[in-house]
Amino acid sequence: LASNLCDPLRHPVSPLARILASRTFRGLSRYRAHRRTAGMRATAPSAGRAAFADAAALTNRCVHTGAQPAKPCALSLHQRRLRQQSSAGTSCSYDRTTTRAEIDRTSIRADALATGAQQAVSPAPLSVEELETQRRGLQTSAEQQAPPEWQDRYGSTPRKGADILVQCLEREGVPTVFAYPGGASMEIHQALTRSDSIRNILCRHEQGEIFAAEGYAKVTGDVGVCIATSGPGATNLVTGLADALLDSVPLVAITGQVPRRMIGTDAFQETPIVEVTRQITKHNYLVMDIADLPRVMKEAFYLARTGRPGPVLVDVPKDVQQQLAVPDWDVGMAISGYMSRMPEPPRTEQVSAVIDALHQAERPVLYVGGGCLDAAPELRDFVARTGIPVASTLMGLGTFPESHDLSLGMLGMHGTVVSNYAVNDADLLLAMGVRFDDRVTGKLETFAERARIVHIDVDPAEINKNKEAHIPMCTCTQPALAAINAELDTRPLPDGIYGDWQATLNRVRQEHPMVFPDRDDLIIPQRAIQMLHEETQGQAVITTGVGQHQMWAAQWYNYDMPRCWATSGGLGSMGFGLPSALGAAAAFDEAHRETKVVVDIDGDGSFLMNIQELATVAIDKLPTKIFILNNQHLGMVVQWEDRFYKANRAHTYLGRREAEYHVTGEMADIYPDFVTIAKGFGVPSRRVRDPAELRGAIREMLDTPGPFLLDVMVPHIQHVLPMIPGGGSFKDIITKGDGSDEY
Repeated sequence: LASNLCDPLRHPVSPLARILASRTFRGLSRYRAHRRTAGMRATAPSAGRAAFADAAALTNRCVHTGAQPAKPCALSLHQRRLRQQSSAGTSCSYDRTTTRAEIDRTSIRADALATGAQQAVSPAPLSVEELETQRRGLQTSAEQQAPPEWQDRYGSTPRKGADILVQCLEREGVPTVFAYPGGASMEIHQALTRSDSIRNILCRHEQGEIFAAEGYAKVTGDVGVCIATSGPGATNLVTGLADALLDSVPLVAITGQVPRRMIGTDAFQETPIVEVTRQITKHNYLVMDIADLPRVMKEAFYLARTGRPGPVLVDVPKDVQQQLAVPDWDVGMAISGYMSRMPEPPRTEQVSAVIDALHQAERPVLYVGGGCLDAAPELRDFVARTGIPVASTLMGLGTFPESHDLSLGMLGMHGTVVSNYAVNDADLLLAMGVRFDDRVTGKLETFAERARIVHIDVDPAEINKNKEAHIPMCTCTQPALAAINAELDTRPLPDGIYGDWQATLNRVRQEHPMVFPDRDDLIIPQRAIQMLHEETQGQAVITTGVGQHQMWAAQWYNYDMPRCWATSGGLGSMGFGLPSALGAAAAFDEAHRETKVVVDIDGDGSFLMNIQELATVAIDKLPTKIFILNNQHLGMVVQWEDRFYKANRAHTYLGRREAEYHVTGEMADIYPDFVTIAKGFGVPSRRVRDPAELRGAIREMLDTPGPFLLDVMVPHIQHVLPMIPGGGSFKDIITKGDGSDEY
């Protein structure tokens, strides 16, 4: 009872819940509270378990003294500060120190116990019409039905919980899952074999499967689904869950768990995965009652795809999977707390403030990120109306065509000189779907220090987190841009209003172009990617690992369409490239999607971390092209060693110690031999190190049906430039040099 009443996803907080939480459960540890209550609770979302222990004394103090609850300790990876906004344009603000995890996962601890003082502060009440519009929209989303062609093949016959779970996936329209079986999840796999509409891609490692689900989600915008067993299977998903949270990827991860009676007994392959993943998921569930499965799965998909997307974990004990029941498909979702925090439409006064700022500005710049991917048409319309130049983050590449004259390219540590110059000199920064990440801003105090900032983002925790916004708009970028474009119809900007600013940026672009060395004896990695772009005509879907190759792929493969680029941005997970590529290839292998070429641009170090997925692409015949820029080193770390550690090599060489390829130049000294390894997996492969042979090798890779591995040997002394050192500012930008120079 207490767990249900304390859970903000289910019910508003009542005085009874506060008393129970503060008096009955005071002093219990989180996991012990979970153990004592697991057997009696219908469904155990993390919110209920988390509320018991450290919120008890907090709430009791607030109940008896009237004090404001302080922020619970260590609730998320980042400290978040949402300040009360004084401007009339603020739509979502909070009056306490908080975290994104609290807000985005429905404020699972203190918010479950605090009352009116914990709610969002709006600058003005919504009108009756606006409230009714929001209510209807939320109600429509909450009552989403199964696809019209879906039929319950069991009728009114009882079926296993595993079959109910698989039917939930069918009702959500899931065509592909990435799942690896084990003892606690084998019932789910048996049920998958009874589904006519869902196929499983059997990755060879759970980290590979969750990266594949991420790749699927990033290139489609749909929810990616992965399934793993309990214990080590579940913990192997942890890196992917953290990666999906930081990159706002809609993902549902389903894990098997030991039977309910064994939870908390340290049973074989038992890990409290809900507790382990609390800080790296948007929300998670432990299903203790088979009757809750339809509702939980419906909520999981809704939470994953709405608001700021993110990963949701559903942990299902094995005996729940085996239990027989007749599901109630019409059960409603019980997440009114979450829905009450959904972003509202942009307000008229906010839109007017943005238009005023546009009329007053002389040097505006658009700073767009991953939150704009689904607003690409509105963004392009806005740029056509205003003539404002566009700088993209790593996650926002493709949102605005890089071939366009007003594209400044990528912004940040390895961004173009002109994009960083533009932000440094701007008097108005239009930040849309971004979070002012440190790899973009460098030294925060000097980032856009001359500019008024308009910040549009769906997540209230991002508003004023790192940079104060003069005009904050907590709403989705798509309706915000649509509203701004509509207002520009009535209040258009004068023709050529920013002509001088555009001319200045064109001059800077000409003075500081993106360049690389021109060599005919070695394959320069930047030129290799440029040639790949030429041979694919810019139409490929590109995935990457993490390192120098990732930055070169961002810089030199020009992206003109959204969702043609998948990389690990926030977490920077090596090994992301190949699994995400096979996930993307699986998405474009589905009948209702147009086929696209998928290329994993990878580094030798990053590729090694999930090399086992060569088996997956070979067995499933996924047309995944693997383009390895092989320099026998951890290239990005080597670059930092060259620049800041006097080129002292500290375990960054990956080849043979007795015969280093970059010294001998002998093919026999290349280690490991990716060509031979690929052939062992049944994947066609080739190595190239002569620049004259590169174009032909790329053509062979693209023309070969199914997967293909091309091992491109490149020098290890090349540096990713431009470069702004960590914590630096625009004045510290580096544009010259490589590993052959002394620093």
